[in-house]
Amino acid sequence: MDAKINLKTVWNGNTKGNGIIKANYLETKIAIPELLGGSGEGTEPKELLVTSAVACYTMTLAAMLETRKLPVAGLTMDSEATNSKEEGFKIMHYPHIILSADATEEQIQSANRAIVAADKGCAVGNMLKKADVQVGVQGKVSLLSKENVVS
Repeated sequence: MDAKINLKTVWNGNTKGNGIIKANYLETKIAIPELLGGSGEGTEPKELLVTSAVACYTMTLAAMLETRKLPVAGLTMDSEATNSKEEGFKIMHYPHIILSADATEEQIQSANRAIVAADKGCAVGNMLKKADVQVGVQGKVSLLSKENVVS
């Protein structure tokens, strides 16, 4: 089955204007960054690209953790994108998996392996890698305690 994604975009004004992109479950403002002469009053293309990579990695990781039947108490992630002449475009994910307090060492190791496997299994990340974007992951696994309750 071929996947089809339909988006509707409306743009108002010139380069200082802004627009809206709508899809089934997405509605977001877009704008040219101020740095490039735009209004900056919306998401810019690279931010959307990184958001897509973040969503793909997170969902891939969540599915892998469920498949492994791990006692996940929480999953959070920070991601960072940088663009430099020396290194090009780079995206780093920093997932933090919190397992229940009684998780075994084997389950902790399985969660650590899932962090790496999700990077290899994320379709969007793999497309970006083919386009010479560096995508990496540095995750951590910890056990549930009073200090790291996810709310």
